[in-house]
Amino acid sequence: MSATVIERWHEVVKSRDAAALQALLAEDVVFHSPVVHTPQKGRAITTAYLSAALSVLGTPDFRYVREVVGANDAVLEFMVELDGIQLNGVDIISWNDQGQITDFKVMIRPLKAINLIHEKMAAMLAAMK
Repeated sequence: MSATVIERWHEVVKSRDAAALQALLAEDVVFHSPVVHTPQKGRAITTAYLSAALSVLGTPDFRYVREVVGANDAVLEFMVELDGIQLNGVDIISWNDQGQITDFKVMIRPLKAINLIHEKMAAMLAAMK
């Protein structure tokens, strides 16, 4: 099942398909943003955050450079350049036995990149309202 969840996630990243994202997330999924200090709980808010992230980060330059996959969790390291800033981050993903993501944590470095993501994500989320 683990490969299937990650393969499905890669398809969502590639297609930016919000409907596929909805199906991949558990109803009670928890999202941990690199810029919001409280966990965001629920499919709707997680879908909003991940959809915005896919729009902001979904450039032709975005790529996963390393994956460590376990039975019910994975760490996916990514790289992308935005506005001349090299951004490096990881997605830490956990899922249940039904193949739905239950926890999604994003960590980003360096500080310049976090500030840039904060600015771009705030604008994207405001536009989605």
